[in-house]
Order: sequence, then C-alpha cells, then structure tokens
Amino acid sequence: MAKSKPPVQKNQRVELTFEDLTHEGDGVGKIDGYPLFVPYGLPGEKATVKVIKVKKNFGFGKLLDLHEKSPERVEPPCNVFFQCGGCQIQHMSYDMQLEMKQKQVKAAMRKIGHLEHVPVHPVKGMKDPWRYRNKVQMPVGERNGRLVAGFYQKRSHNIIDMDTCVVQDESNDRMVEAVRRIAERYGTRAYDEENNRGVLRHIMVRTGQNTKDVMVVLVTRTEKLPNQDEIIDEIRDAYPSVKSIVQNVNPKRTNVILGNDTKVLYGEEYIYDTIGDITFAISPKSFYQVNPTQTKTLYDQALEYAALTGKEQVIDAYCGIGTISLFLAQNAKKVYGVEVVPEAVADAKANAKLNHIDNAEFYVGQAEKVMPWWKSQGLDPDVIVVDPPRKGCDEQLLQSMMEMEPERIVYVSCNPSTLARDLRTLEDGGYETKEVQPVDMFPQTSHVECVSWLEKK
Repeated sequence: MAKSKPPVQKNQRVELTFEDLTHEGDGVGKIDGYPLFVPYGLPGEKATVKVIKVKKNFGFGKLLDLHEKSPERVEPPCNVFFQCGGCQIQHMSYDMQLEMKQKQVKAAMRKIGHLEHVPVHPVKGMKDPWRYRNKVQMPVGERNGRLVAGFYQKRSHNIIDMDTCVVQDESNDRMVEAVRRIAERYGTRAYDEENNRGVLRHIMVRTGQNTKDVMVVLVTRTEKLPNQDEIIDEIRDAYPSVKSIVQNVNPKRTNVILGNDTKVLYGEEYIYDTIGDITFAISPKSFYQVNPTQTKTLYDQALEYAALTGKEQVIDAYCGIGTISLFLAQNAKKVYGVEVVPEAVADAKANAKLNHIDNAEFYVGQAEKVMPWWKSQGLDPDVIVVDPPRKGCDEQLLQSMMEMEPERIVYVSCNPSTLARDLRTLEDGGYETKEVQPVDMFPQTSHVECVSWLEKK
C-alpha cells in the first residue's frame, strides 16, 4: 500500500484556522488532518501561512497574514519580541497564558502519567507579570565598531542589540547599558567566539529584589581586564548602589557562561536577598531563583503540602543552596539536604548559619546514593521533598524514596512531562497523587513550575 503523502508542500501558502496551542505556545492548525505548527498563532484565528518545513506526520509554518484575530491577542510591549529568543508568548493576554499552562500540565498528567484522576488547579499567576527577573546575563558582541549587548536571536548566536528587556528588573537593564557604555569608552574588545579572541564575553547583573543590593559580573576570556580600575570607578560613580563588582575568567571555547576563576574587583563576594523571613547570600555562581515573588508562592505551597507540625524528619533531595530546606526547617524537627554541587552545599551551610537555623544539615553527594546510606543509618523521614532538574528524578532516586516509605512526598518540578512520568512511577510504587498546583514562575515564556502532593496509600 502506497504511503500517504503530506497534503502540503514546502513554500506553499495555505489558509489555516488555529485550533489549539503546543506546549511551547505555537498555534496548531490542520490541513486534511495534517497538523501545522505556527509560531504566534492563537486558537480561533484565521490566517494565511507559508509552509516552511514538511515532515511525515506534521509540518511547520510561518504566519504571513491574520484575517481574524483572537480577542486574547495583545500587542507585545517589547520591540524585539519577534526576533529575540527569550520570551515566547508576549502576544497572549496574561489570562490566556495561565490557561495554556494549566492545559499543558493537565495534558502531561493524562497522556504521560495516565493520571486523569489527579486535580490540576488553576495556575497561580502574578499581579504584575513584568520586570520580575533578578538576574540578567547578556552576551557582548561588536557591530560597526560598537559594543552591543543583548539576547541571542532565536536558534542562532546573533546578538539582538537591545536597550531594555521588559521581564528584567529595571535596575539590571540600566546596569547592563551602563557597563556596555563604559567598557566601550575604554576600548574594551568584545569576545569573538569564532576566533576565540577579544576580552568581554558576558555582562551579568544580579539584584536583591528586597534588599536592592546589586552585583556586576564581568565575564572575560582573559585574566587581565584592560583599564580595570577606571572601569570600576566609573561603574561605582554611575551607580553607588553597586555592592559587588566581580570578574569571572572563562578562557575556554564553550557555550557555558561562567569559568572556574572568580575574583572580587570591588566590594563583597556576595550580595543578599530575602524570601519571606529567610536571608540568602548570593555569589556569582549561586543557583538562586530568578523570580523571588513567585518563589515565595511556590515554597509556601510546598510547605502547605508538607503539612509540618514541628515533629517531622524531612529530606530535601536536590537542595541547592538550601532555599526550600531553610523554609522547611522553620516548621520541622530536622531537615537533611543533599546536593551534588559542593559549592551549593557550602552556600546552604552558610545560609543556615546566616539565619541561625541549626536543625538543617547539608551533605554533598548524589541523592540516590546518599539516601540508601541514610536509611541504613536508621533515618526514617516523615516527608521527602524533591526539586529535580528538568530531566526529572533518577530512577534509582525514586526507588530510594519509595523504600524509605515517608508518609508524604512533595514533588517540585519545572517540567510537566518528567513530573507526570515520575508521578506514575510513584503511584505504581504505593503513593497516591492528591493534587498538582502549577505556579507561573516565568511569565511571558512557555515554562511552568508545579508542586505536587503525594500520600502513602
């Protein structure tokens, strides 16, 4: 039997009605049952689309002309939104963004986890879903003899020169622009990744949302930063609020932003910020959530699901710099955190000390190996909290969690697909998923975080 050919060809123009959205926020329309994925299309809209890629079971298109617009379509406030790869869904009303994310989580629960019975609540959004990011790291390049700083264009390493980013803290915006201007005045050369030459690779700025502390990190290819003293003096004169200026040296040909060597050029190695009642010391390399407002929402939800009374022993797997652990420690008898990154564990211990919390212990190691050892030493946790990277939990870790038999598991996730997969494993191993609460940590992007509550059957 002959294989059926796709009903469209590359470069063909078609009339399309969008019916749905992908989990990345692209519009989905069908030609004779054949799906076309088209960036910036919204459900209910009619459009002329150019077919740009044809695969066996689906294709990709480019939006040429809109004939009927959705009432949920809004004008993106960012003037480089359609070129920049940072945000994906600024063209949607915020209500639609939250609805899309709830549907994304529900679909993952149903299709991947076969967990139709699990309630997925409406997404907890922000009152003001702009200017929320407390950290910016912008690559630096050269164009027509000028230094440019901006995010990369979608699927490329072309830098979009921009003077503002509407999801960044405004002071970060101003700092990046000031540093770019000052570096240019002193003839600092941008890093040229093709030839591995030049000096300034990235400008990173971190801001304490509640303390207003500011840290500037100059990522250079070379140990020497020409005109270092003059550059520092000018940054300090322009922004006296800067608490820390740091140079990070990264001589390697790599896409990784930070190198191994960091030296303080002015001020402290840390800035401070607070989430709730807890103060955190943040270094250039610290993993610290970029949206502290929603981090508080996320952790409050995790605390609610943990339902601590002050008598519980709690394990925090993937504890990072101790952010969730220290929240839990306020209501638990004892918290044991484990994390594979030694610097993060050192930060976690320092943060516990900073907050006079003495019922939290932190260990370096892989959670899936440390937890069986803890069990052999007689540690019997009442609650396990887990917040893994995007790839989800290691199978061995899920096994270790189930063998420890805590009454309750709280699973924090930044990827609905791997969350649904892991919840399925835990359900098959004797746990029941009670509910899932999505939280919008990254408005204007297609990402969504979730907190899930599981009880032992």
